[in-house]
Amino acid sequence: MGKFTKEMVDGYADKLLIGLTDDENKMVLDEFEIIDNQINIINDIPGIDKVEPMTHTLDDFEYELREDEVEESIPIEELLQNCKDCTAREVEVPKVVG
Repeated sequence: MGKFTKEMVDGYADKLLIGLTDDENKMVLDEFEIIDNQINIINDIPGIDKVEPMTHTLDDFEYELREDEVEESIPIEELLQNCKDCTAREVEVPKVVG
């Protein structure tokens, strides 16, 4: 893929349903230029193509999955006793969106 163009950025912005001004478009293009330059620097490292991808930052990373154990939980009725406003098994909360 070649360099990003103003038309490409505008096309992607339209697909994302965001409108960009000319200044915002230039800012995005400038950021892509910086990212592209950094990727080129990484690609110029000798032998980078021979480096095996990592799944974790630590070489000695080990994990052990625990067994799924069913544990007793608190009855819902007991939990709902702590709520000020509840109907049946639903908790009423303050409206936060206009």
